[in-house]
Amino acid sequence: MIFYISDLHFGHQNVIRFDKRPFETISQMDYTLIQLWNSRVRNEDTVYIVGDFAYRNEKPEEWYLRQLQGKKHLLVGNHDNKLLSNPAAVSYFESIEKMTHVTDGKHQICLCHFPICEWNGYRKGHLHIYGHIHNRREDTFQIMCKRKGAFNAGCMINAYMPVPLDELIRNNQEFGRDTGNGDV
Repeated sequence: MIFYISDLHFGHQNVIRFDKRPFETISQMDYTLIQLWNSRVRNEDTVYIVGDFAYRNEKPEEWYLRQLQGKKHLLVGNHDNKLLSNPAAVSYFESIEKMTHVTDGKHQICLCHFPICEWNGYRKGHLHIYGHIHNRREDTFQIMCKRKGAFNAGCMINAYMPVPLDELIRNNQEFGRDTGNGDV
């Protein structure tokens, strides 16, 4: 099975307030994210982490990665520089790219941490999975809501766990409806 998630921000105290995450401490957030991940993902599964795995973390990135099941692929986010300079952490990834294209069932998908208004295959019905904007509903969110086939993999709108494509689409539609932008 293939799963998607972004903006985990393991170890990042300020993200709890920034995203209004339902956690009181970093330890609680990190523990919950690991438990939720492993409740869904098996070692034979593939997980695309669409950027910002950890940030301002005191524990090394490999401490988190060794606990997470599945074959992990990283799409580099703006907060992944520390991870990229850590050879032990890098060794846990099957691939590390700034952007990639994958096939999931009948869908062709462009993966990039940053939202793109028009991606390769956009006019052919290819999808785009991104992160970066978390659960903010500002101008970029408004623009991306109008892009047919664009979906936010942010953990905060996907129940803090990796999700398969059909669930990602459903979660984005529900998140978009909250603002009156029902067609994500």
